[in-house]
Amino acid sequence: MMIKPPPVPPRPRWRSLALLALCLAPLLWPLQHLAERYYRSELAGQNRQTLDLYVANLLGTLHRYEVLPQILGELPALRALLADPENPQVLSHANQLLKDISNQTGAEVMYLMDAHGDTLAASNWDMQDSFISRNFAFRPYFSEAMQGQLGRFFGLGTTSGKRGYFFAAPVTEGDKKIGVLVVKVDLDHTERLWGQTPEQLMVTDPNGVVILTSRPEWRFRATRDLSQEERQSIFAILPYPTRDPKPLALNLAAWQVQTQKIDETGWSVNILAPRTLIDRPVRTVLAIGGATLLVVMLLIGLMMQRRRHYLERIAFEAKARRELEMRVAERTSDLEGLNRRLREEVLEREHAQQELVRAQDDLVQAGKLSALGTMSASISHELNQPLAAIRSYAENAEVLLNHQRIEDARGNLKLINELTGRMASIIAHLRAFARRDRHAPESVALQPALDDALALLAKRRRSMEVELIRDLPAATLWVEAGETRLRQVLGNLLANALDALTEKGPPRRLWLSAESTPEGVTVCIRDNGPGFCMEALGRAGEPFYTTKTRTQGLGLGLAICDTLIRAFGGELLFANHKEGGALITLRLRAGAPGVSLQASEDSRS
Repeated sequence: MMIKPPPVPPRPRWRSLALLALCLAPLLWPLQHLAERYYRSELAGQNRQTLDLYVANLLGTLHRYEVLPQILGELPALRALLADPENPQVLSHANQLLKDISNQTGAEVMYLMDAHGDTLAASNWDMQDSFISRNFAFRPYFSEAMQGQLGRFFGLGTTSGKRGYFFAAPVTEGDKKIGVLVVKVDLDHTERLWGQTPEQLMVTDPNGVVILTSRPEWRFRATRDLSQEERQSIFAILPYPTRDPKPLALNLAAWQVQTQKIDETGWSVNILAPRTLIDRPVRTVLAIGGATLLVVMLLIGLMMQRRRHYLERIAFEAKARRELEMRVAERTSDLEGLNRRLREEVLEREHAQQELVRAQDDLVQAGKLSALGTMSASISHELNQPLAAIRSYAENAEVLLNHQRIEDARGNLKLINELTGRMASIIAHLRAFARRDRHAPESVALQPALDDALALLAKRRRSMEVELIRDLPAATLWVEAGETRLRQVLGNLLANALDALTEKGPPRRLWLSAESTPEGVTVCIRDNGPGFCMEALGRAGEPFYTTKTRTQGLGLGLAICDTLIRAFGGELLFANHKEGGALITLRLRAGAPGVSLQASEDSRS
């Protein structure tokens, strides 16, 4: 009779697992600390870039208007009003001038005050909340301007009730300050651009009061206790809608705050990121760590259970023990192979991740270089024509001075001054084009724009002996466009027509016609050159496509023209005329007739 061995008493394996879990659980605390440190650093880096972007945008908006008061203070119409404030004709002219300049620059309001702080003229003279006859001597920008400095002030308008940043400059006559010119800038649009993001933006003035914010309920709240001197200053200059700003109840423990100072204004720009942006991924990391710990515990428990069965089988039968040892050896070999494959896969993933990061960096750098090249080429292409005209006018002025024709030379210098202004406007529009900024079209007279474009190319056309055939109506045609951008388009199209005529011998002809249609205004430019090839007809509006040599052009002119015309709501068509040569048709929306026409450059010359 075979005697069975006594059963092996069960071991308290779950107690050992619990003890092991208690020993491994503290490992989650350094994991949490490292995760918080990593995600806090990542969030701080992202917020620092966002903060730099918003500060640059805010400073760019203010710098656009900073020099306006000093320049406008030299206008004769405004000085005439300070000299004779009771003259209604002078007053009306000054009001209209300020309104026109305000509309052109985008400033909210411009107004002129005398030495006592009384408003004589304003761009909002015809509005219900006009500043006319109101006294703003209590504002700090007035006293700073009267001391000969550039006045700066942010506050709520006592008349309009709107926030704005004020620039003020003195109007002087010799050493005497006879008035102050003020430009008010609307910052509401800048505040709206901050959008709806988890991060909140907040701008505080030197008093610690919130003046700009992405959270309207924080506006005009005090971030700290105000001293009695600060409260008296607020009562004197009234920068806020309230004389006693309420405190901003903000739990700083719930936000990660980063601040950047703006020395020019004394403001502090703060970006507040909610702690949830850090806590959420940290909780995810902890959950993964806890799950990993649980899996490890389960694996250890499973191994302990297997070892128990293994010991039981040893106690019962030696053969079973040898078989079990063989199986354990086989499983150990499998596990080693699996671990080896896992290590290889981990190394492959790390290598692929590094390659992906390098590829992303290369793509970002390539995008930067592409954008830089496109903008540089655009600026070079668009400034070629005004620069050529400036050179021509300068050479003529030198000849006129040699012949003692001072007045004619002065006229050429005036034209050079106007062309430099036009170049600045072209650069501004190219910058707006790169930002995808949308300018509202206005009514522009077509014939003066055509005359200016022809004047810039007159010398070249005469040197090429090109016959110009015009078919334009006597009545002025008004179109919906931008004045500078329309001249830019017409100049490019006429220059391309002259480029095409260089490939043809005399006679060279250029036809220019315009007519009013029920759909708007149609302008046709035709030449008797070689015309478009089939490929050019399909790709004429593509950037960097050109049939010219590398030294003759970059292939940007027609692409820019097509983009600008589409922005006006118009259309640019390319075709070949049945009698030979290229035919470019420009269709624009009809505009409302204007009150006056700007003299063309051709007529002024």
